[in-house]
Order: sequence, then C-alpha cells, then structure tokens
Amino acid sequence: MPFILTALCFVAYNLIGSEVLPDGTLSEPFFLIPISWFFFLIGVAWLIINIILSFIHKIKKKI
Repeated sequence: MPFILTALCFVAYNLIGSEVLPDGTLSEPFFLIPISWFFFLIGVAWLIINIILSFIHKIKKKI
C-alpha cells in the first residue's frame, strides 16, 4: 500500500505541474515530493520487517 501511495504522489505531482505566476513566483505542489519519499521509506521498512519476521518464523518452524 505505501508503494501505491508513493506512485500516486509522483503521478499527481507531474499531472499538476508547476508554473511561474505573473508576479514571478513559482507555483508547484512541492509538498508531494517529501510525502512520496515518506511513503516510500515506510514501505521499505515494512518490507524489511516482513522479511525478517518471515525468516524468524521459518527458523522456529524447523526447530
């Protein structure tokens, strides 16, 4: 699930796009970049924890 949210944030960022306003300021959905990295890191941590727990479960099952 976190990886899907990561992809959705990157897609939304690209779909919304960025533009320079008439007063010269840049308007872009910058908040989506750190949020997508946060979801990605949560997904990686979740994956690592699941792999470790699966490995521990297999070891206990053999004993």
